[in-house]
Amino acid sequence: MKKIASCGLLLVLGAFTQWANAEQTLRFGVDPSFPPFESKASDGSLQGFDIELGNAICAQAKVKCQWVEMEFDGSIPALQAKKFDAILSAMSMTDQRRQQVAFSDLLYNTPSALLTPADSKITTDISSLRGKNIGVSQGTIQETYAKTKWASQGVNIVTYDHQMDVYPDLVAGRLDASVANAVSAEQGFLGTPEGKKFVIKALLTDKKIFGSGVGIALRKSDVTDLKLINNALAELHANGTYDRLTKKYFKFKVYP
Repeated sequence: MKKIASCGLLLVLGAFTQWANAEQTLRFGVDPSFPPFESKASDGSLQGFDIELGNAICAQAKVKCQWVEMEFDGSIPALQAKKFDAILSAMSMTDQRRQQVAFSDLLYNTPSALLTPADSKITTDISSLRGKNIGVSQGTIQETYAKTKWASQGVNIVTYDHQMDVYPDLVAGRLDASVANAVSAEQGFLGTPEGKKFVIKALLTDKKIFGSGVGIALRKSDVTDLKLINNALAELHANGTYDRLTKKYFKFKVYP
């Protein structure tokens, strides 16, 4: 009799857990200006790898997904102010950010790059950069890299609200180069008619600045959501969903 009662209790608890999850909404903060990770389609809907991955995480966890648009530069303060539950917007997991937020397990790891006109003599050598205007997106690890490595040595670092705002000035010649995520630059600029005369001149490395890859950022106190996201992410790896999404968006491996 006790065994029957115990089984009944477990079934009730299991059903309650599923019901509770179904009622839960997971709000992701996103800056949709960073293709192919997150951007807007012509009809205004959100699209990109991060968007599909976030929706898959919610579906796997059996919770409702809600996307909250925000400016990347102010994303951590907005997270702390509880305007959303997590940041899913190609945020690199750096030591500096880990002091403020908790991160999920690794989502992907892609390099940063120096972009220049194809015929430019600019390289990563400081002598070729001195006196030049280098465009970066505000609040990014690329801005941190450029300012840390070059700003004190006579290189003019020009910040923009979004990386997509950098490219028109690069094409017009108001900028000499840019530091950007290599994948985003390749698919969001170099593959367009405007970007045909530009190249990735060099990939940039500095683990202290660039961190250990991209993760989902949460408030440190939100251990329940962190566990929910990591469990769902593990299931997406196990059932092949993650691999399917990466093959859809990338031509090379972005996960170890």
